[in-house]
Amino acid sequence: MSLLALVLTGSISPTQALAGFSDGVVIMIAGLFVVSGALFRTGIAAGLGRWLGRAAGSSERRLLVLVMLVTGALSGFMSSTGTVAVMLPVVVSLARRAGLSPSKFLLPVAIASLLGGMLTLIGTPPNVVVSQQLQTQGLPGFNFFAFTPLGVVMLALGVVFMVTIGRRWLPARAPIVEPDGADGAARASLADLAERYGLPSRIFRTVVPPSGLVGATLAELALPERFQVQVLAVDTAPEAVRDGRRSRRHLARSKTIGPGTRLDEGDRVLLQGPRADVAAFAEAYGIDVVRVVAGETGLLPANLATGEVLPTPRSRWLGETIAGLRFRDRFGLQVVGVLRGGATITDGLGALTLRFGDTLLVQGPRKALALLVRERFDAVVLSEAAEGDAPAPAAERAPVALIIMLGMLLAMTLGWATPVIAVLIAAVAMVLTRCLSMDDAYRSVNWEAVVLIAGILPMATALEVTGGMQLVVDALVSAVGPYGPHAMMIGLFVLTSIASQLISNTATTVLLAPIAFQAALTLDVSPYPLLMTVALAASTAFATPVASPVNTLVLGPGQYRFGDFLRVGLALQGLVLIATVVLVPLLFPL
Repeated sequence: MSLLALVLTGSISPTQALAGFSDGVVIMIAGLFVVSGALFRTGIAAGLGRWLGRAAGSSERRLLVLVMLVTGALSGFMSSTGTVAVMLPVVVSLARRAGLSPSKFLLPVAIASLLGGMLTLIGTPPNVVVSQQLQTQGLPGFNFFAFTPLGVVMLALGVVFMVTIGRRWLPARAPIVEPDGADGAARASLADLAERYGLPSRIFRTVVPPSGLVGATLAELALPERFQVQVLAVDTAPEAVRDGRRSRRHLARSKTIGPGTRLDEGDRVLLQGPRADVAAFAEAYGIDVVRVVAGETGLLPANLATGEVLPTPRSRWLGETIAGLRFRDRFGLQVVGVLRGGATITDGLGALTLRFGDTLLVQGPRKALALLVRERFDAVVLSEAAEGDAPAPAAERAPVALIIMLGMLLAMTLGWATPVIAVLIAAVAMVLTRCLSMDDAYRSVNWEAVVLIAGILPMATALEVTGGMQLVVDALVSAVGPYGPHAMMIGLFVLTSIASQLISNTATTVLLAPIAFQAALTLDVSPYPLLMTVALAASTAFATPVASPVNTLVLGPGQYRFGDFLRVGLALQGLVLIATVVLVPLLFPL
């Protein structure tokens, strides 16, 4: 709408309004999403996470250092959101195995993913934007490793801060640990999960007596529609009655829950729902129900898998209702609760429309949950099933993806091709070599971000042709210019950092990069340090849970509050600001 308004008011021509969609920055960023998606799909990133599991041990400090370093290294070459999606289940599993709260590690993971974007030219879109700004003005852009010395220092600074001070400010609100599982693996305590989602007062059990329930399928009973009651599990008794005949089984076992699941006399059924609705159901069929006491064995069936599921920022689930997704039909899983913004939702789940940041508690057969782990583009699964080595969809293509990635880096570093051409060749090669399918390539691109950047670029043009940019530059120069170029760096850093907490850091950089360049011309200093300052500041979206998708991803699993982000984020932003003002002029003289 803003773009259309600029055209209708004559601020820019239609050609200028659409120029953003053919801009090299937009094409390159779209290609980088595809390359990142291939690394994700072939399991290269997950393999690094598994190595981390073997090397971390049980020391909190050692685990924190390794987690942040590995996350930062991955973010230098793939999107921060993809990196966090890979690391989330790994880190939660490692924390549980060590008997530590995941809350102590998940916010550092988000921070490391943002700091890691400072390591290379392709680490984050703002780096590409400031480099393109230089090229637009006829100057050489930043080379591939121009960001690396600063990125290494910033990542190291973040690690040291979190290990010494930051970790003391982090809560321990997610102690969901059961470290003595039968196979020695840490498990999320079912009782703790149930307590977190407010289920203890809503779980009931019954044994199917001779009644209208016998022989009926769950679809025929339609309990959610008629009584607002869900069937969580059905265990067959060692001896049950079917069609009037008594049959004996060697062991009790859980039935796979689905619309066609048929109840037999003697089946033990676990129900969830408000007490009044469960009572109405019991009265209608003349059965006895007993509320399951919190902490009682079987609160959530231990012989079935239970896990938390987070939709990713580009998940196809977002905007869909749980009923519309047909969770039970597609995955064989039952959604028993949703955590949204710290509040639990257990009523009317079928009609609930999913939003980014929701955390779903699901329960069902272990194999079903393991299959859901493979829905990597749609969801991140935190569960014992996610702790296993679920194979990547294209694991056998990992060496090919790695070779293509290295070829792209060499082409960009040695100048064999311009960055945008090198990225496009790599993206096409990933598809042609089946590292990811064409459908996966489309899904890996964050189209909202691409369209946003393409729309923001003409707005920067409008600021320039209307004189608005010069007004901003003059105001900035008059405010901090008299104090020298270092003061200008501070002003640009603060302005960029604040804006990045409120809107996309890429959009912020698109708007502020031309302003930084013009400010450099006005002050008669090199534009390189000022543009580098803008790029670094754009990667400091630490201070609010909505400043970056990675912050939102860790919000639910870490049980963080707004103040946790603010306290840690502001302190780290201050440290990065100081390091930027000191180090950038040494590498890029003013």
